[in-house]
Amino acid sequence: MSTNVESTNTELSNRPEYDQEIQDIADYVLTYKVKSIEAIDTARHCLIDSLGCGLLALRFPECTKLLGPIVEGTIVPNGVHVPGTQFCLDPVKAAWDIGCIIRWLDFNDTWLAAEWGHPSDNLGGILAVADHISQVRLSDGFEPLTMYSILENMVLAYEIQGVMALENSFNRVGLCHVLLVRLATIAVVTKMMGGDREQIMAAISHSWVDGSSLRTYRHAPNTGSRKAWAAGDATSRAVQLANMVMRGEMGIPGVLTTPQWGFYDVSFSQRNTDLKLKKPAERLFKFQRPYGEYVMKNILFKISFPAEFHAQTACEAAVRLHDKVKNRLDDIDKIELKTHESSIRIISKVGDLANPADRDHCLQYIVAIPLIFGNLVAEQYGDSFHAANPIIDELRSKMQVTENKTWTAEYHDPEKRSITNGIQIFFKDGSSTEHIVVEYPLGHRNRRTEAIPILEAKFKMNLATRFPVNRVESIYNICTDKAKLEAMPVNEFMGMFVI
Repeated sequence: MSTNVESTNTELSNRPEYDQEIQDIADYVLTYKVKSIEAIDTARHCLIDSLGCGLLALRFPECTKLLGPIVEGTIVPNGVHVPGTQFCLDPVKAAWDIGCIIRWLDFNDTWLAAEWGHPSDNLGGILAVADHISQVRLSDGFEPLTMYSILENMVLAYEIQGVMALENSFNRVGLCHVLLVRLATIAVVTKMMGGDREQIMAAISHSWVDGSSLRTYRHAPNTGSRKAWAAGDATSRAVQLANMVMRGEMGIPGVLTTPQWGFYDVSFSQRNTDLKLKKPAERLFKFQRPYGEYVMKNILFKISFPAEFHAQTACEAAVRLHDKVKNRLDDIDKIELKTHESSIRIISKVGDLANPADRDHCLQYIVAIPLIFGNLVAEQYGDSFHAANPIIDELRSKMQVTENKTWTAEYHDPEKRSITNGIQIFFKDGSSTEHIVVEYPLGHRNRRTEAIPILEAKFKMNLATRFPVNRVESIYNICTDKAKLEAMPVNEFMGMFVI
């Protein structure tokens, strides 16, 4: 008996090999050995800066209301300690909480490329899994993990997220960059859990099957507080999926490349309705370099200002202009802001700003505050502060934002990686300030020597918002002593931050 079924209506059931992109990540986390002292040292500074910013976030009720167990009173054997709190949680919720507090104020490390994001977001999953594993190992009579293993795994997670972001713009197709947090976390924590190559690939495949949240909560008119906890959600989901795979859940090997149903066809195109018009090669991920240590070595620190990173150099320029304009604010005729394309597309906003999350991602607001007050702190994004200072919106209305195409090109140049902004202010009497241009922010690799002492001082100040003086000194001394920190058991490190 013969059948004449059209091949286009028949699904080929032969199970494929894992997509090469998945295999490459699995092989990297399994076999790569971190070689450079610079990468490990930078990871240590990323760690302390991230935790310090997390402690500072605990001053904000909008953040703390989201923390703690799903069911109040839950007791978790070998539970994970959430820094700066008394919470002892399961690894999935602990990853959520740690990721949430680290990202809440948007005041630590950043990665800018075709896609942007914050590789420190992966710390939620890495610290939660490592603390839990260490406590289990101790209870079973084995040695716990050391903090050196945390630093190594940070290098790997940063590299996965950052290399994926170099040439692949998820924001261009409306997707949020936190899908790369889930991807990087899941690869690393599955290895930490003891996963083999097959299990790591299976876990990675599930991270792609989850797709991505829409990034509409990062943009007007929908900007809101979800952007402050989205990465915690992503790193937590990675821990959950990795745990499922380690219990035997199978993977989805062709998750990226399967026609019609895979990630490339469903999600990674400018318009899904245009798939038939778009060449398949245009929907594939592009890679500038193999996975190594590039991202950690070139990570960007937010040293001075809790503001979206595309605006960091604009904020520096505004601080320099403060003394020249603070007594002439009413005399300003216009403010020219020259910047790079990504800054305009992501954070240039006119009109009303609805909430703090809207303001800390507004180039014009970020510039106005230091022009008026000489500095920028997180509290200045608040509703009451904004309402009490109408001069902020008056200055915003006088700002003209234009692109400098050279700066755009240099922003994407892997040898420069500049984030240039320039400001010039013109007064009603025809006079003007000089044109202040800042090419590299304080946290750039090119200014690392200048930045690290300030970063460490920032960490100490953040510790002081949560702990008494003696505890501050103890934590600070350990975290700034390379040898002591690297040898410290993870569970003891996390215990230092318990209230």
